[in-house]
Amino acid sequence: MADTTQATAAAAHTTHSFRRKLIGVVVSDKMDKTVVVEVVRRTRDPMYKKYVRTRERYKAHDEKNEFKTGDRVEIMEHRPISKQKRWKVVRLVARTSAE
Repeated sequence: MADTTQATAAAAHTTHSFRRKLIGVVVSDKMDKTVVVEVVRRTRDPMYKKYVRTRERYKAHDEKNEFKTGDRVEIMEHRPISKQKRWKVVRLVARTSAE
């Protein structure tokens, strides 16, 4: 009984993460091991009730310098890596078509 509960607890621990994940487009890859990812959200204006596009730019860690400008990537919260980097690129969602 104890073995099965430990196994399910370990499986649940590895599959669930409390870190935020966002999907955005790489807008700059000029730095070493760093990419700038722009995340565009649609938020509702409280007064006019219209949807407005808001964008935020995050500096994300790219260990192998494998992501290029135009790539759609998923980033995840991470411990502070440098002064402005608090995100890490997790996976490539879609590669840019111009290659």
